[in-house]
Amino acid sequence: MKHVPRRALVLTLFLSPLTAQWINYPTAGIPRTPDGKPDLNAACPRTSDGKPDFSGLWLVQTTREGNPNFPGCEPVPDEFVNIGGALKEGLPFQPWAADLVKVRRGELRVNDPISHCLPAGLVRLYTWPGPHKLVQTAGLLIMLNEFNTSYRQIFTDARPLPADPNPSWNGYSSGKWEGDTLIVQTTGFRDGLWLDATGNPLTDAAKITERFRRPNFGRLETEITVNDPKAYTKPWTITLNQLIKLDTDLLDFTCAEGEKDASHLRK
Repeated sequence: MKHVPRRALVLTLFLSPLTAQWINYPTAGIPRTPDGKPDLNAACPRTSDGKPDFSGLWLVQTTREGNPNFPGCEPVPDEFVNIGGALKEGLPFQPWAADLVKVRRGELRVNDPISHCLPAGLVRLYTWPGPHKLVQTAGLLIMLNEFNTSYRQIFTDARPLPADPNPSWNGYSSGKWEGDTLIVQTTGFRDGLWLDATGNPLTDAAKITERFRRPNFGRLETEITVNDPKAYTKPWTITLNQLIKLDTDLLDFTCAEGEKDASHLRK
């Protein structure tokens, strides 16, 4: 095989071989330092109307080391395992939600949607150790996810959120600009979602607010506030930094392709 995948597919119950696609093609329009290296601290690009342009291929920032058993794979972000791990007091669970997490921990992810090749959900996609691509157009920000070859639409044309949406994995997103910050609100989730590998829940009562900022060319900040009164006693917020990935692109990754483990999971 000519290319060793750099994605941490070990997080699923299998590791499927992938072949190279556009992973060595130069990214156009990169600002550079006098010595020719990418200038990641350069000013962020802007659209024709002066708004920050979030377009690019992004990967969640982590300081952890990669898995030595899979050279070239990205390290696993702490938030993938426990989305609230950095919160000093932990997640503010409702009693039933705290009990549910204890059960899920004991099951060792046997009922994890990802273990069954189901979608990861909006929040968990941010911490998946593979990239997603943002494509920004007038009135719409599109997120293309490598995981399960999926997509998400964030409308920025001032449309209201649907009053009676069909429940979905990623919900329905509408955003507005406040200066250089894009504020996105999302509702309409299906019940029973997992926010991380621990099994911290998200219910159909949830409303998620994201604040996107691009302080420079190489970094994207996403502040995520989860307001889910059914599962948590109060809203809570985390911030994830994403780093741009250059001279590469998304790989084809369909979880169910070649999957042989789900039938052996304990019920």
